Amino acid sequence: MTIYSGGLRLNEATHLKVSDIDSKRMTIRVHHGKGNKDRYTLLGKCTLQILRIYWKLHHPADWLFPSTRLDQPISHSSIQRVFKAVLHKSGIKKKASVHTLRHSFATHLLEAGTDLYHIQRLLGHTTINTTSIYLHMTRKDLTRIINPIDLFEGPEKPTR
Repeated sequence: MTIYSGGLRLNEATHLKVSDIDSKRMTIRVHHGKGNKDRYTLLGKCTLQILRIYWKLHHPADWLFPSTRLDQPISHSSIQRVFKAVLHKSGIKKKASVHTLRHSFATHLLEAGTDLYHIQRLLGHTTINTTSIYLHMTRKDLTRIINPIDLFEGPEKPTR
């Protein structure tokens, strides 16, 4: 849920610290993302509610998602294993990976009308070209698009 909520890469999610969750600004701070860049991304309201419940149950001190050794973050393989188990349990047959959550985050933002510049910043992409791959993934309703020629006033309709 946290990966989808913030459009996080797997490595970014495993290295989240409790202090990276900013409930006042509803953001997640990503330290040393790809290219060793820091950024802020979104934190969904429902994700925050689940994280609060999780925190009350597990009281993570440093790492948000620690491994069995509390001084280390959860492993990539642990997250991937849980993701596959949840896919199977939910009956979803479509091929997906943890990274699919990041793609879905970007695609859903674009379909909701968020501009590419903001999606680029949320995902931590260096260039807009990387972000623009999501343009072909969207399924915007083409029937709502008005053809520019129809914006011009045409000839009067003949009256009978």
